[in-house]
This record gives sequence, structure tokens and C-alpha cells, in this order.
Amino acid sequence: MITAAIVLFSLAALLGIFLLIFVLRGKETPKAITFTHGPIAFTGLVLLIIYAFQYSPAPIASLILFIIAALGGFVLIFRDLTTSLMPKWLALLHGLIAVTGFVLLLKFAF
Repeated sequence: MITAAIVLFSLAALLGIFLLIFVLRGKETPKAITFTHGPIAFTGLVLLIIYAFQYSPAPIASLILFIIAALGGFVLIFRDLTTSLMPKWLALLHGLIAVTGFVLLLKFAF
């Protein structure tokens, strides 16, 4: 289960990097990628939550960081759909928090 979460977070990270390039260039994000990135990351988060409830020890720090990143992701998608102004700092912060959670998850798993 944790391996599946790592694979999903890896795929979400690749899509996220692709989206971040658009945001940093001030261009409109491709909606197909946007609507793929979120559900993949969410599925990884659900698997990580299930893992945390079933096994001890659990990667709690990683889980908390991914939840914070998900909240930032909700704000980003809301802003993307309702306005053309996408805060670059929030996109960067969202990615940095998620990457930190991912590194901690990898450290926990391996």
C-alpha cells in the first residue's frame, strides 16, 4: 500500500512540475493535466491515510505535510478556475511542501 502511494505521489509530482512551469511563465495551465494531477495525488493521500491507520509506526509527518499541500492545492485549483491570476508563490509553496512530505515518506519507507 505504501509502495502504491509512493508511485502515485511520484506521478503527481511529475505532473505538478509540468503545471508549475506554466504557472511560473504566467501561462494558462492545461486543464486536462490539472484535473489529472489532483485526483492522482488525492488517491495517494487516501492510501497513505489508510496505511497510517493500519500500521505502526506510521509516517505521520509526511501525512501532515501532504494534507497541508492538498489544502494549498484546493486553493490553487479554485484560483485557476475562477480567476486568471495564479499566485506563483503559492504554487511554489504547494510544491515545496509536497516534495518535503515525499522525501519524508521515502525516508520512512526505505
